[in-house]
Amino acid sequence: MTNEVTAAEFEEHFGEMLVRVQDRKDSILISRDGVPVAALVDVASFERIRRMWERFDEAARKIAEGFANIPEEEGMAEIDRIVYEERHSRVGVWKVPD
Repeated sequence: MTNEVTAAEFEEHFGEMLVRVQDRKDSILISRDGVPVAALVDVASFERIRRMWERFDEAARKIAEGFANIPEEEGMAEIDRIVYEERHSRVGVWKVPD
């Protein structure tokens, strides 16, 4: 469960929040002036997030290397074409029968 608290509430109830995250696997979204600024999650969730970031960074690096010698406009046009073709290849796949 994700709970949203203000920074002041978080500061005031820090110990309780740690227990909720550690024992109940809750996550806490911390906001300041109504804007989310941070989140407190259990270590297992954080490790999964960190692994996803690493995988994303590696994929982004490989894509950048693959397009390194292609002009930006040409690369973007290729990406747009592939996305268009993929989306249109699925037309009707999710259509509800009459």
